Amino acid sequence: MNTYPGPALLTLASSLLLFLCAAYVGRCRLRFGIKAPATSGHPQFEIAYRIQMNTLENTVAFLPVLWVFALHLSAFWATLLGGVWLTGRVWYALAYARDPATRGRGFVLSMLAFSALALGGAWGVVRGMLT
Repeated sequence: MNTYPGPALLTLASSLLLFLCAAYVGRCRLRFGIKAPATSGHPQFEIAYRIQMNTLENTVAFLPVLWVFALHLSAFWATLLGGVWLTGRVWYALAYARDPATRGRGFVLSMLAFSALALGGAWGVVRGMLT
């Protein structure tokens, strides 16, 4: 199969981000003595847990629009927009871990990229149905 690998690489990178977020939660569990299944305790653990859950929630929405856009409009542009989404999510996670009040810009960046992927993907599907 000879296809553009960008969306597949972003899918793998998103999985790596999810793994790193889960590892951060695990590290905080050990560091602050939070035993499973507890999801509260030390404030930094709660921040790590929210980063993980928010990233998981966003990734579940991101991956389908990435692939719909890639398959129905452009794999190249899906890769660029997906890279912006991934950059925004990493920025969000790092900022949230340092100071939750600073997470907004990374969130906005990722949501703009997500919106472009969703709207573009929808346009690509509709355009394909009309031709």
